[in-house]
Amino acid sequence: MLNKIILGLYLLFSAVHLYHSWKNDPKRKITKPFLLLFLMLYYVFSTDRINIPLLLALFTSWLGDVLLIPKGNKWFVCGGISFIFCHLFFIKVYYDRISFSNIPWLLVVPVAIIYFGIGLKVIISVRNNTPKAMLPLMYFYLLCNSTMNVFSLMQLITLKSAGALIAFIGAFLFYFSDCCLFLVRYHVNKDLIFKKHFTVMLSYLLGELMITAGIMMMGG
Repeated sequence: MLNKIILGLYLLFSAVHLYHSWKNDPKRKITKPFLLLFLMLYYVFSTDRINIPLLLALFTSWLGDVLLIPKGNKWFVCGGISFIFCHLFFIKVYYDRISFSNIPWLLVVPVAIIYFGIGLKVIISVRNNTPKAMLPLMYFYLLCNSTMNVFSLMQLITLKSAGALIAFIGAFLFYFSDCCLFLVRYHVNKDLIFKKHFTVMLSYLLGELMITAGIMMMGG
């Protein structure tokens, strides 16, 4: 029962946050520190066997959210570093479920190249409005997210389960959210992304929830 209450709080705070994001209201900063905290607590109270890498992935996501709240490039970098660790922990979660001997590399490698290419395209599109020193780290971050997505795909290929599919869709939404975030922050056309932070946060919150739910469906 407690886990359902916590999930309800996650959905409620997410809805409030998305409402303020739709309105481009600074009040969205008030709810942001609670979002991944509730998701993390939901996971803890929903399982008898906690997957430590998953818990750490959710924690570093929460920390990244908090670090992104203040304005300024240094805070953006700090938040990005925290999210890099988040992706590494998600990769660890997927890695433990992958049978690499059965992976069709002729499918996986082109998919990886597509992810890496999209990330490079995003970086190129924001390069004129971004501090030059940040560009390599930003692309490295998208490479980490891309790799997390590729590992999620390999998990799906290995397990062929509903949980793995849900986690894969969630991983893609996470990647989509990050690409949108970079464009919202640094593209010269500030209206390029529909409703800016609303689109970023809707895909991010749904992505994190689907990854967590998918992994829980596979036994945590």
